[in-house]
Amino acid sequence: MSQVIAELAGLSVSHRHGYELRTVVHDVDLTINQGECFGLVGPSGCGKSSLLWVLAGLNGQWTGNLTMLSQKLTPGKPFRGSLRRDVQMVFQDPYASLHPKHRLRRTLAEPLTILKEQDIEQKIAEAFRQVGLDPSMMNRYPHQLSGGQRQRVAIVRALLLKPKLLLLDEPTSALDMSVQAEILNLLNDLKAASDLTMLLVSHDADVIDHMCDRAVHMDKGHIVG
Repeated sequence: MSQVIAELAGLSVSHRHGYELRTVVHDVDLTINQGECFGLVGPSGCGKSSLLWVLAGLNGQWTGNLTMLSQKLTPGKPFRGSLRRDVQMVFQDPYASLHPKHRLRRTLAEPLTILKEQDIEQKIAEAFRQVGLDPSMMNRYPHQLSGGQRQRVAIVRALLLKPKLLLLDEPTSALDMSVQAEILNLLNDLKAASDLTMLLVSHDADVIDHMCDRAVHMDKGHIVG
């Protein structure tokens, strides 16, 4: 029986607007199992990304019950210990995780240096090859890459930490159709090679169908099917 990676029960998410908290996700019950790609599909503004940011530890404004990788979490408290490494996110805009004024080598090496990893340069080079990039590109700045190349580097940044759960927030929606297909096929290959668990958010049902083992639809902050 596969391990439960994340379990949500009665989870609601709020955003702060001035002095008020506005609930944008209502009473979500979900279970994500090891090794699967789970999809959240729905129109823009339905709450998909808001839910994902809670699972990434980027929004503490939630209520309900949330257990991730056997750790029961508390609203308002940041991720600690192994969870900070085991849960990684790839954003819609790769600039969100790539410092615009740092060469890619520096951005990618910093978290590994903090973790006192060995052979960092070699690990980065191998990760570049894994996603179809020439390792010499680690000497470039983000603006010197195409959109598809930047998204591949953002995937490298997440995978270098060997996460157990990879969160994907509309990872191809800013790319043209041919590059979208390349990135999605790359993610499928990476999942198959490493038994990676993924949670994919998309407004595109075709993307969800192509990628996901299971999926639910969201609308107006609710799971609707």
